[in-house]
Amino acid sequence: MTAGESGRTRSLSCGSLKHLGYALQWLYSLARDCCNPLPRARPSKPRTPSEERRFALPRGRPILPADSMALASSSPSIPVYRERVVSIQRQSDSVACVFPNQTKLLLSRSLAPYVAISDEITFPIPAPEAVGPEILITKNATSALSRYIYQAPIGYVSQPKQDKRNQPFVSAEVHLGSLGIGKIFLPCEVLREYFYQLPHTAGRVDHPTLYAVLCIPASASPSELRVAFKLRDLELRTAGVRRGERVALERAFNILGHPELRACYDALVADPEAPAIFPYGGFGSLLVAGETSRDGQTFFAHRILAFSPDLRRRRFHVPLRKCDFYDDRALCRDVRRKLELWLDPAALHTLWDRTWNQWKHLLATKIEVEGTFVQSGKYRKHREGWKLVTWETALPSRLEVKLPPDFHLQVESAKTAYHRFGQYSRALDQIRLSLNHRAVERAELQRMCSEMRIPGDFDVAQISWRPDYDPFFYRQLSRRARRIYLFRDEYIFDVEKAVVVETPQLGHATYVFAKPRSMETFLALYTKITKDDIRRNRNNAAERLGFLGRVIHGTNPRAWLKEVRQRVGEGIEFPTALGE
Repeated sequence: MTAGESGRTRSLSCGSLKHLGYALQWLYSLARDCCNPLPRARPSKPRTPSEERRFALPRGRPILPADSMALASSSPSIPVYRERVVSIQRQSDSVACVFPNQTKLLLSRSLAPYVAISDEITFPIPAPEAVGPEILITKNATSALSRYIYQAPIGYVSQPKQDKRNQPFVSAEVHLGSLGIGKIFLPCEVLREYFYQLPHTAGRVDHPTLYAVLCIPASASPSELRVAFKLRDLELRTAGVRRGERVALERAFNILGHPELRACYDALVADPEAPAIFPYGGFGSLLVAGETSRDGQTFFAHRILAFSPDLRRRRFHVPLRKCDFYDDRALCRDVRRKLELWLDPAALHTLWDRTWNQWKHLLATKIEVEGTFVQSGKYRKHREGWKLVTWETALPSRLEVKLPPDFHLQVESAKTAYHRFGQYSRALDQIRLSLNHRAVERAELQRMCSEMRIPGDFDVAQISWRPDYDPFFYRQLSRRARRIYLFRDEYIFDVEKAVVVETPQLGHATYVFAKPRSMETFLALYTKITKDDIRRNRNNAAERLGFLGRVIHGTNPRAWLKEVRQRVGEGIEFPTALGE
C-alpha cells in the first residue's frame, strides 16, 4: 500500500457494513501461541443484523460499531481495508485496536505484543473459500528490517536453496492471499533460531540443545528418546512447572522424533551455516516480522514470531504389513488415507529387525493408531510439469499405538508360514500350476499337501495369497462358506444361497452368482471365461452362470458387508469388528 492509496477513502454503506460484519468472523481466528500444537478454535456464530455488529472471535468480546472504515485499493472482488491505530485497549488474552472513526478491531494474543499506537493495520474481507486470516501491520517507528508484521496462511515450503549471496533460504507459498503477497522469503538462519532453538549469537554455546531439554545424550535411539520424553513430561507435570516448559519439551521431541528433522538438527549443531528445512513442510498460519519487496509480491522475513500448523486428530486401524521396518524405527504409510507415521519399539511395544520385511505380507495384524497429524507436502515431477502431492504426518509426541491381544501369536504364525513357503517351495509351485487351469476345493488341496509331506497345520489359503491382499474380505466370507475353492489368485466361496468369487484386495470387486444346481458344472464354465466376459455377457456367459452383480471394495467395510448380504439373499452375520 502507498501513501496515495491510504488517502483514497470512502464511507461504507449500511449494506457494505453488514457484509463486513459477517465476513470478518473468519479473520480473527488468529494463530495461538507458537508453542501450542492444538488446533485453533472455531469462530463463533455471527449475530443477526438486528443485533450490534461484532467481530466473531474465539475468546473475548468482539466489537464492531456501525461506522465507516478506510478502504485501501485492492482487487475489485476482495475489498481490502486499512486504518491507523489511535488507541489500544488491552485485555487478558487479546487487544482491541481503536481506529480514528472509533471502530474497534479485536486481535488475538498472538498479535497483541506487536501492535502499538500509530501503527497501520491492513486486512482483506475474507472470501468464502478463505482458509485462514491474513493481516499486515505497518509499524510507525522501528528499524527498516522490522517495519512490517505479517500473518498469513501458508501452504508448501520449498527445500533450502542458495540466494545471490550464497546464503540458504526457503520460500513459503501464501495460500489464497488477498494482499498481493504471494511468497514469504525465509532465510535458513531464521528457521534455525525459531524451530531448532539454535540462536546465531556469541552466547549460543550456553544455549541448551534439544537433547539437553530431554535430558538424554545425542547418541540416544528413537526408543530412548520416546522414553525420555515420557519420563521428563511426567516429572514436569508432578513439579507443577509453567506450561511453557512442557511445551518446549514437546517441541524438542517433535523435532528429534522425526528422522529427517533430527538429521537436520544434528547437522546444524555441527555446522551453524548448514541449510535448515521447514519442519513437516509448512501448511499453517505463519506470523513473521520483516519487509516487503518493491513490487509488494514478496515478504522478506527477518524473524518468525509464531507458527501454528494445520492439525487434525485421527483414530484408525492400519495393517502392520504396510510398514517398512528398519533397525530402530519403522515407517508406516496408508496410501488410501494419505497418512504416514514413524514408529519406534517403545511406541509399538515390541522389538523387530529388518527381516520382518520378508514375511510381513503374511501378517494379518491391524494396529490401532490415535494421534495428531500435521499436513505435509512435496512437489514431484508429473508429465511435463510439477505436481504438489500432500499427505499428513503424525506428531511423535501425540502418537499412541495399540496392538491386538494375540499379536505375538500372529507374528509367530507369519514367521512359520514364511519358513514353510521356502521349505516346500517346489511342491507349492506344482500346486499353483494346477490352480492356473482348474478350481480346487480346500479339502483336496489339504490332501495334496499331505501327499507332498507338507505339515497338516499349513493353511492352504496362503498358497494364492498376495502381499497386498486384505484378510478382512477373506475372513468375512470364509466363516459362512460351506466349501472354499482356490482358482488362480481368487477364492470361490460356496455359501448357503449363492456362490461368491472374491479377490481380497482394495480396488477389486466381489462377484455374486445364484446358487447353481451343480457346483462342478459352474466351476467348469467359470474357469474358461474372463471377468470381462461376465460383465459384458459375451456368449451369454453372465446368464449361464447366474450372475447377480458385483460389490466394489470401497473405503467403508460396513457398506461392503451390507451389500454382500443383500446380494447373497440371506442375513449373514459377520461377527468380526466392523470398525476395522
